[in-house]
Order: sequence, then C-alpha cells, then structure tokens
Amino acid sequence: MQRRRKLVIAGLAILLLGTLPLVQSLAKVQMSTHELVEVIGICLIVLAILGRGWCTLYIGGRKARQLTDTGPYSISRNPLYIFSFIGAAGIGAQTGSLVISLVFVLGAIAVFLPVILREERALAQLFGPKKFDAYRARVPRFGPRFSTWKDMDALEVRPKLLWRTLRDGLVFFLAVPLFELFDWLQVNGIIHPFIHLP
Repeated sequence: MQRRRKLVIAGLAILLLGTLPLVQSLAKVQMSTHELVEVIGICLIVLAILGRGWCTLYIGGRKARQLTDTGPYSISRNPLYIFSFIGAAGIGAQTGSLVISLVFVLGAIAVFLPVILREERALAQLFGPKKFDAYRARVPRFGPRFSTWKDMDALEVRPKLLWRTLRDGLVFFLAVPLFELFDWLQVNGIIHPFIHLP
C-alpha cells in the first residue's frame, strides 16, 4: 500500500513538473501579492514539518502496539495527515496562486483519504471495534476538536523516528527553489504560461 501510494505521488509530481511551468498566478512574480503568498507558503511548510515532528513524539514506534489517543491524537485521529495537507498548501503557494495551493491540498486529500480509511479499518481490527469506536466517537477524523485534548505526564521519545520524520519533511522545501526556477523561466520569456490563476 505504501509503495503504491509513493508511485501515485511520484506520478503526480512528474505530471505537475510538466504542467506547472505553463501556469502563472494573476499576481505577477514581481508583485508583492505574489511574494506574500509565497512567504505564507513557506510558513505553512515550516508548520507542517514541526507539526509532523510533534505527532511523531506521540505515536513514534507505538502505532501497532497501542491506540494513541493523547497529544495531537486526542484532538484529531489523523494529525500527521493534516500537517501533510498543510505542507501541500505551502508547496502550492510557492506558485503565488491561492487556487493552485487549494488544488494541491485537494490532491493530497485525494491521495491520502483511501489510506486513512484503510488504516481506520486496520486499527479497528487491531484494537477491537469497541475500543476504536469509542475513540472514533470522541475524536474527529480531521478536526481539530480542542475540547477533547488529553496529554501524557511523560513521553518516550524515539530519536531515530523523530529525525526521520523531520528529514522527510524537509523534502517540502524542495518546492521553493523549483518554483523560483519556474518564476525565473517565465519572467525571462523562456516559458510562456497559458493559464493565469488567482
């Protein structure tokens, strides 16, 4: 399942690399609006990386051993995916277009929602439907529902898993130089965009 998901993501990335240079935001590259959207996108990428690390502190190495329902998992059943969606928005924002940012989020949801549903079925089998149903009733799939916040007195940190999560998250930053290259190619007339989006 993970391999299939990675193949789908790689296929979408290749498709985007071929089409995104032909798309430009209505706010031209030199405009402050374009730059503002890009800066907001970088902030979203940083938030996504830190958020994914925060989630790993709570679930790292415990996913198959216990039902994690503390920390970020007490307000959302899928906080890791939520932070991935935020990262996708940040990547899309590097185009300077809010519409493309939204398209990236919707694409990430389309890719990950089947995985989320499959994982929920596996968790119900692993921990028993009664225990998982109680968790599902209390904590929303995405949320967040802050009123259900519950924490632990102490965390067992697995540094290897945390560093791997943070390292994997840094891939989000590859979008910044890539989209700057697209901007440069468009500004210098090497590539002529056909579509302009807000």
